[in-house]
Amino acid sequence: MTNFISVQLKKASEVDLAKPLCKFIQQSYPGAEAQAEHCRAAEELSRLRKSALGRPLDKHESALETLLRYYDQLCSIEPKFPFSENQVCVTFTWKDAFDKGSLFGGSAKLALASLGYEKTCVLFNCGALASQIAAEQNLDNDEGLKAAAKHYQFASGAFQHIKDTVLSALNREPTVDISPDTVGTLSLIMLAQAQEVFFLKATRDKMKDGIIAKLANQAADYYGDAYKQCQYKDTLPKEVFPVLAAKHCIMQANAEYHQSILAKQQKKFGEEIGRLQHAADLVKTVASRYDEYINVKELVDKINRALAAAKKDNDFIYHDRVPDLKDLEPIGKASLVKSTPVVVPLSQKFTDLFEKMVPLQVQQSVSVYNQRKADLVNRSIAQMREATNLANGVLASLNLPAAIEDVSGDTVPQSILNKSKSVIEQGGIQTIDQLIKDLPELLQRNKEILDESLRLLDEEETTDNDLRAKFKERWQRTPSNELYKPLRAEGANYHNILNKAVQADGQVKERYQTHRDTIALLCKPEAELNAAIPSANPAKTLQGNEVVNVLKTLLASLDEVKKEREQLENDLKSVNFDMTSKFLTALAQDGAINEEAISVTELDRIYGSYTQKVQESLKKQEELLKNIQNAYQDFSKMKQSNNESNLREEVLKNLAVANDNFVELVGNLKEGTKFYNELTEILLKFQNKCSDIIFARKTERDELLKDLQQSIAREPSAPSIPLPTYQTTPAAGSKPAASPTPTPAPRTMVGTKPQPPARPPPPVISAASSSSSALAPSGTAAAPAAAPAPTPGASAPAASTAPSQAQGPPYPTYPGYPGYCQMPMPMGYNPYMYGQYNLPYAPSPVYQTPGQPPYPPPQQPGYPFPQQPYYQQ
Repeated sequence: MTNFISVQLKKASEVDLAKPLCKFIQQSYPGAEAQAEHCRAAEELSRLRKSALGRPLDKHESALETLLRYYDQLCSIEPKFPFSENQVCVTFTWKDAFDKGSLFGGSAKLALASLGYEKTCVLFNCGALASQIAAEQNLDNDEGLKAAAKHYQFASGAFQHIKDTVLSALNREPTVDISPDTVGTLSLIMLAQAQEVFFLKATRDKMKDGIIAKLANQAADYYGDAYKQCQYKDTLPKEVFPVLAAKHCIMQANAEYHQSILAKQQKKFGEEIGRLQHAADLVKTVASRYDEYINVKELVDKINRALAAAKKDNDFIYHDRVPDLKDLEPIGKASLVKSTPVVVPLSQKFTDLFEKMVPLQVQQSVSVYNQRKADLVNRSIAQMREATNLANGVLASLNLPAAIEDVSGDTVPQSILNKSKSVIEQGGIQTIDQLIKDLPELLQRNKEILDESLRLLDEEETTDNDLRAKFKERWQRTPSNELYKPLRAEGANYHNILNKAVQADGQVKERYQTHRDTIALLCKPEAELNAAIPSANPAKTLQGNEVVNVLKTLLASLDEVKKEREQLENDLKSVNFDMTSKFLTALAQDGAINEEAISVTELDRIYGSYTQKVQESLKKQEELLKNIQNAYQDFSKMKQSNNESNLREEVLKNLAVANDNFVELVGNLKEGTKFYNELTEILLKFQNKCSDIIFARKTERDELLKDLQQSIAREPSAPSIPLPTYQTTPAAGSKPAASPTPTPAPRTMVGTKPQPPARPPPPVISAASSSSSALAPSGTAAAPAAAPAPTPGASAPAASTAPSQAQGPPYPTYPGYPGYCQMPMPMGYNPYMYGQYNLPYAPSPVYQTPGQPPYPPPQQPGYPFPQQPYYQQ
């Protein structure tokens, strides 16, 4: 009676988790030490999966513990790795637990690049193994009963959790074994078995019969619900349905039996007999229908003995009326079981292998924060650089400070000499030429990487479209054009970036061509530079002038502002603050991260003082430039005006502008070189991402093609194989006349050798057969035209008429098969007499023995085939 249902484990294909996880770690975590530690954890996780899924598991607690640890580990890494088809792409393949495969091999399986799918299947195996461990327990002691009840309730909770989460975890139709209907039924079966274990323990502990009856009735209720759920399904193993039906009846019978004892104690002897009769009927049903699955002989004997004793006592002593079954009060129910909820961690020995790795949500928040920080810093630096360029432009247009230094009119101003020296030290015109020469090569390298990445996507998408067009609805996987949308959007963004970079390169080259000659002049030695600058009459009166002193003071203040900006820019770049702890705290407290609010608050706290200094610097420069322009107007009025002086001032202005352009051009070109080099690393990561997803898609494609080929091979090549016309039943309307004598059961000669081909019967030369040939069925085209088969209904003499050609397919007639007819074989029997060695024959009325065939007549003239010798069987 203690037959329990256990669930088979799903089988998983081998997967290397370490390689894709390590690749993601190397791309996402810059620190070498952190990378090494996380990669070691990834390798340990891969070994744990192999230990949990890569070998047969014993029905033991230690095996279940390994599965639970792997499940806990999957739950811990889920928020830390972006498992998907277009990020960390790992394809998990699992077979249906209840699919037995086919003659051609293979079984129903599903492959998905989804960690949720892996978690679901692992949890299914946890529940299945728990059910197997529970079924192995010794229920004759308390320890075994407690362990069985615990494991059945855990299995019920595991299957219930899958039922609630499987559709959202997979986002597609699951295999039958993990579908909500199936796991819901399994959960209820496990709960029913746990309740039965409590019933067994209560019986063993000899608790009150009223309590035992309620426990049994509740177990019967659970079994009944499970029975109804799987009544019209063929997904579970075939023995599940009869076991559930039997258990439902057995638990009801136990409930009635123990309630009958309670009725006897309450001196309700008629109710006692009624309940025992109902219990006897229930176990009788089990014994007659399900004895192959469950043995209830002991329970039957116990109930029958109690019923006989109750009837005897009532007939001789109490004479209590036996109520009808419908008049009996319903037995109460008492449930002592419930599905154990799935609360991670499930394992008591669980340790997070990736404890030091931040969750993906935190990592994404840190990434967005870093972008916000970069925008703020770059905006502040850009404002300061723009202000500096504006100041340099204003000073160059006023020929300052050269104008107040060049009061002699025939020497190179010291500021111009300093600028010339700085340009020469930086390589001068040759530096710019080399930087411009390198840009096209860097640009071309990036274009090739990007084009190759997109080409790989195009090729795989074309292959996917071709296969989808070929197999149509059979090709059940995510279309490549949908899957690659994020990658293509990313690739289009890189294209736009490259196009903008090309435009920027063009503007730099154009500007360089405009100022190349002046920059080249600035690179010449002092003597050549002095010769190239026109001389002018000296303006001795300006030396020591108050206006000149004011201009010098203002220019010195402006230089001080520029130096402060350089330091401020370095300070802005060097500020670093790790936001990981902030986001982790927020995630732990609220379960979510409001990145924008936290980031804005922290950025204002960290960079508020720096942004304030930037604004003060801009405001101070604005006032200084205004004062410099006013002082320069006074200075210009005091200068002697002549053509030579104006021409010299123009050249000096151009040289000052050339210096500013040189500094800016070199800065732009170096930034461009750095940009292209950094973009190369980004594009290589993009290319690796494309290669990884294409490799995963190729693996998935090969698996799907293999399954489709096996599926197509299992399909019949034609709807049915038509039988030869001489074996088919004549069509309606052309049926021959019924024989006046009954036709015995068809007979097939059983032999190990191949049967000879069908042979038409010999023709009969008689008027009767000639006249009856017009009644032959039109569908019997197997007989030659020269030798038509005689009709069973013809009135020819029996002694000269051969039996008719058998109609309809031959049936097997070995013993035990319906229609078997044991007939003696005559010694002179000729198997070719009736046209086919193994076709049935019709009896002749001249023989008295039923089923005895006539001996063959002599060879007929005109018979188209030579007489065959007879071989003894």
